[in-house]
Amino acid sequence: MSEVTIIGIDLAKRVFHLHGARDDGSVMFRKKLSRAQLLAFIAQHPRCIVAMEACATAHGWGREFEKLGHDVRLIPPVYVKPFVKRQKNDMADAEAIVEAALRPTMRFVPVKTEDQQARAMLFRTRQMFVGQRTQMINALRGHLAEHGLVAARGPAHVKRLADAIADEGIALPDDVRELGRLYLEQIDGLTAQLAELDGKMKRAAKEADLTRRAQSMPGVGPVTALAIETFAPDMASFRRGRDFAAWLGLVPKQHSTGGKARLGKTSKMGQRDIRTLLVSGAMAVLQAVERFDTPNNGWLKRLLTRKPRMVVAIALANKMARALWAMLTKQEDYRNPVAAMA
Repeated sequence: MSEVTIIGIDLAKRVFHLHGARDDGSVMFRKKLSRAQLLAFIAQHPRCIVAMEACATAHGWGREFEKLGHDVRLIPPVYVKPFVKRQKNDMADAEAIVEAALRPTMRFVPVKTEDQQARAMLFRTRQMFVGQRTQMINALRGHLAEHGLVAARGPAHVKRLADAIADEGIALPDDVRELGRLYLEQIDGLTAQLAELDGKMKRAAKEADLTRRAQSMPGVGPVTALAIETFAPDMASFRRGRDFAAWLGLVPKQHSTGGKARLGKTSKMGQRDIRTLLVSGAMAVLQAVERFDTPNNGWLKRLLTRKPRMVVAIALANKMARALWAMLTKQEDYRNPVAAMA
């Protein structure tokens, strides 16, 4: 057991499969342990590398193993799959995790802190409530449209439907009016909960210097800044800004061969939440550029004359990601290009 240098763990709810190996990859043991046995087994084992797939429970286990002095390495599941040999089972998965972790060029996921996971829960809860409110609004619009009451999409137009339901002069069946009020109560409740969550996110965004600095860039608000602080690894882990943009999936997908570069659509192979928020912020910047004639956005205006809006937004989001990397690694606020040239 003292010769074991790496342990691969295939995580599960109740039964965990372990694969122990030496430096050269030779097998030392294969074990199947229950949840109650896992921590005790790792605790009595000499310090080594503990490798796992970066799944939902991996960060919690990773923190526990780090407390015991082990070197924890979390691997994205997509990088483990090529190392599974022929038949797929839990023990083969544990062996594949070890094989992947021993590769010198393998990329690992940092273990998240409890605070990071708490902020991630806040972020995900807000997303869920936004989706539920949108679902309720669309359902109410659809039902009332069958009775001749039509309103535009979006929370801003719910008042039109609420006024129609409250107006006794509009002919509506009693059941429709009663159920419409039920929908409105649910929508109002979700709106109130969203306002409370937005307040928590704004307060959380003010606490860290990283989030305050990120918000100095146009198109980056409290939600985007908090998402970067929560979901992105340390910016120092990226060698340059375009590596961070590629990690977010804001670069073209490559099909290059024979020395000829073939670039396709945006890869979208990265952190979805930050990428979506940066694109939304870029769209807001484009609206401001079109509405107000600002002197420092000439390249955006020229690009808008040649390319679709979404393509320009992706290009701007890529540029924003690179600038954010530079700001956060150099610990500088956003510098307006016009002010910098003055």
